[in-house]
Amino acid sequence: MSYGGFGSVRPRRDSWMVRALRALSGVVAGGVVVLTLVVIGAAFLASDRGFPGPGRESIVVHVLVSIGVVALQVVADRRRAGAAALSSVAILVFTGLLLWTQWWS
Repeated sequence: MSYGGFGSVRPRRDSWMVRALRALSGVVAGGVVVLTLVVIGAAFLASDRGFPGPGRESIVVHVLVSIGVVALQVVADRRRAGAAALSSVAILVFTGLLLWTQWWS
């Protein structure tokens, strides 16, 4: 794009590292949402058939983390450089905590 002959204006792009981190966190955030739907479905099926399933605490934690990681992914997608990288790392940390406390413990 040229403005009155004063040269071209090129939009700045983030480094490949920030873009790769943003892409990874987007996939992870989508996985957390799918995992939350699986937990809710398992709780519904378990209660319908009289089997013990994931408890209320597990469902609430999954829903809260899902909301949080989606909000952080929106921030990562709309910000640049440091803010995008920090949001992406936060998504990975929250997902790790969710897996550690709700699935592996």
